[in-house]
Amino acid sequence: MSLETTAIQDKLVETFGESVFHFNMEKDIFSFEVAADKITAIVLFLKNDPTLRFHFLTDICGVHYPDNELERQFAVVYHMHNWYENKRIKIKAFISGENPTIKTMTTIFPGANWMERETWDFYGINFIGHPQLKRILNMDEMVSHPMRKEFPLEDGGRTDKDDRFFGRTVGNK
Repeated sequence: MSLETTAIQDKLVETFGESVFHFNMEKDIFSFEVAADKITAIVLFLKNDPTLRFHFLTDICGVHYPDNELERQFAVVYHMHNWYENKRIKIKAFISGENPTIKTMTTIFPGANWMERETWDFYGINFIGHPQLKRILNMDEMVSHPMRKEFPLEDGGRTDKDDRFFGRTVGNK
C-alpha cells in the first residue's frame, strides 16, 4: 500500500498537534514546518513509526532570511527519505537570528554530524549537543559565516580582476 501525504500529515497532527503546520507540496516533495523545540521528537517519530519509516536523513542545511522578524531569521531544513515507499519529505524549523540554536540530530542519525558542521560553518547555527561542532570547509581562523546575507560577496581589496570579464560594466555605458 502506498504511503500518501495525507496519512503523513494526519499522523503528525494527531501526535504533535499545532507543533506541525504549513503542509504543502513543493516540487513533488511533501513539505511542512515544525516548532524548533519539537524537532528531535518529530524526526524520531518519523524514523520509528512503523508505517512512516523515514529511516534516511538525506540532508540538513540552513537558510538565512534577514528580512524576516527576529524569531524567524534562520531556518534549518531537513530532507528525509522513506526508501520502502520512495517518499521524500522536507521539514523546516525556523529559529531566532539573535541566537540561532537547535538540537542536534547526531543522536538519531550519526551521519548528521558533517551536515550540521557544514551548516554551522556557513550559517553560524549552533547544534546543541553536537559532539564536535567545528569548521569543516572554511579555515579555522575565520570569524564569520559566509552564507549569511550580511557576508560580502566579494573582497573589495582585490586588484587582480577586471569587472568587464565578469559581465559587469564600470561607470556609464
